[in-house]
Amino acid sequence: MSAKTTRDGILLMILAVFLFTAMDAVAKGLIARYPAPQVIWARFAGQALIVALLLGPRMGPLLRTNHPWLHVLRSAFQFLATGFFFLSLAYIGLPEATALADTSPVLITLGAALFLGERLGPRRLFGVIAALVGALIIIRPGAGVFSLAALLPLANAVAYAGNALLTRHIGLKEPFWTSLMYGALFGVIVGGVALPFVWVTPSLPDLGLFFLVGCLGSAAQLCIIRSFSTVEASVVAPFTYLGIVFSTGWSIAFFDDWPDLYTVVGASVIVSAGLYVWHRETQAARAAEARKTA
Repeated sequence: MSAKTTRDGILLMILAVFLFTAMDAVAKGLIARYPAPQVIWARFAGQALIVALLLGPRMGPLLRTNHPWLHVLRSAFQFLATGFFFLSLAYIGLPEATALADTSPVLITLGAALFLGERLGPRRLFGVIAALVGALIIIRPGAGVFSLAALLPLANAVAYAGNALLTRHIGLKEPFWTSLMYGALFGVIVGGVALPFVWVTPSLPDLGLFFLVGCLGSAAQLCIIRSFSTVEASVVAPFTYLGIVFSTGWSIAFFDDWPDLYTVVGASVIVSAGLYVWHRETQAARAAEARKTA
């Protein structure tokens, strides 16, 4: 793997996390006024519409796959991850929910080693553990974060890890558009089952916010599929911890919810861990390239 490929994969993951947290912030505002299942459905309906418009007549051929059940399973994990997280936003603050959900890199890194045969070297392991320590500083015991509602973002972490590992596995075999479209269609169909029972007609301004959730989710999902398709999952997994930093920023901007000292310290540890992994992985990739050309 070249240094440029590693760098591009990491940048795509960072962009995906930025877009996902922006989507979560908009969704949190909508969930205060609309049923969570409606917001979840809108996220996937927006993605289906956007991908259909982008692909046009190419959509039919790209839906043909040799791994239909893997796509269904991956899409189910994606739907569950979104559903669990959006539901948690009705009970938990955005930074706290993100911190709990960001236990997923540990599961991704271990799962990549167990199921995908990726190397679990000391640099990657250190980056994951250090970032996890940063997350634990933010969600420190006794802060009131751990409750029954906290199980929702933890369930999100498990579903997200399953989605990430299958994305990496399928991304090596088929075009990323195929995964993007199957995920959207699954969410529209399954999420649409509850829609008639919970539907609340949105106002015109909120209709734009519903569409924005779909746009942000589509762009984020595209970035994450491209990232996992080009770089080993365990390399980019630590960078999902940046979600805590981004979500804190959105909370300040949209909800005037300022972080305390523990959040600042934990976020600093997370950013430092991510930068460490980025530096060491790109350095190792350059060294490998130098040995090949020597």
